Amino acid sequence: MKDLAGLVAQQKDIAAGIRVLTEEFPGAVAFSTSFGQEDQVLADIIWRNQLPVRVFTLDTGRLFQETYDLMDLTLARYKQHFEVYFPETSAVEALVKEKGANSFYESVDNRKECCYIRKVVPLNRALHGTKVWITGLRAEQSENRQDMPALEWDESRQLWKYNPLIQWTYEDMIAYLKENNVPYNKLHDKGFISIGCAPCTRAIEPGEHPRAGRWWWETSKKECGLHSS
Repeated sequence: MKDLAGLVAQQKDIAAGIRVLTEEFPGAVAFSTSFGQEDQVLADIIWRNQLPVRVFTLDTGRLFQETYDLMDLTLARYKQHFEVYFPETSAVEALVKEKGANSFYESVDNRKECCYIRKVVPLNRALHGTKVWITGLRAEQSENRQDMPALEWDESRQLWKYNPLIQWTYEDMIAYLKENNVPYNKLHDKGFISIGCAPCTRAIEPGEHPRAGRWWWETSKKECGLHSS
């Protein structure tokens, strides 16, 4: 196996790094977008450079209207289609029947169960057959992302995980969006830095951690399981 991490790191920019991976794994590189600011940066890089990357998103059924608006705006801007994966209907129906529509407020376990059904299971389905998974993770976002490398082996999913923005600062990201006139979620202008499902996301106050608005009623690590090994 080639030293992929070294080979990717040698490239002059993100587009070149992604191209190396698409050449190494033709037809098996995928990018998951939640239409956050980081993901809009990567979508712009992928589509602007016509990189052969499959782009998909997860629709949990509880997203903000502004997120759906951005999906349509992004489609209109780039004229590029992306796949949408939904949770299994039977699993959602069973959860709501047993615990109600908002059980995630009651305990961390309930919240993680909801995330698992609405996010993790659809993600695993979306990644089936994929060799490289591109993400928009940044080290600044949370404590458990501080030591993530740009390219890592995901043992649980048996694929490479490429985090090209891992060392980018918030300022780097905002500068790219402005310089390239990239469409973004208007909730970001209202204090929503990290945007997930509508019932589980609030705006943050000045000086608060960027993830403070996610599952704000919890004190544990703010993760949904998508990036847990």
